[in-house]
Amino acid sequence: MLYARRNSLQHARLGVVAAKRFAPRAVTRNTIKRATRELFRQTSLPAVDCIVRLSRPVNTKSNPATTAALKAALRAELAQLFAFLPNAPAFARK
Repeated sequence: MLYARRNSLQHARLGVVAAKRFAPRAVTRNTIKRATRELFRQTSLPAVDCIVRLSRPVNTKSNPATTAALKAALRAELAQLFAFLPNAPAFARK
């Protein structure tokens, strides 16, 4: 899941939430955070505050999260989410 709101700065900021209940292994949570930060740095974004949060489990018994498969799936999904930001309507300010 991606939450975004415009900010008054000249650059974008990122927060990553990888809950233990969705990714029980610390290695998996750290891989998710590293891959998210890497893609965030490579993507040119407007001045927004972004929070990326896991919304479903990553590790299951039928489909364990291997590093290569996890990075590929995460990169594809995040690229799709970040693609919506430049064309997004005005975000609510508080």
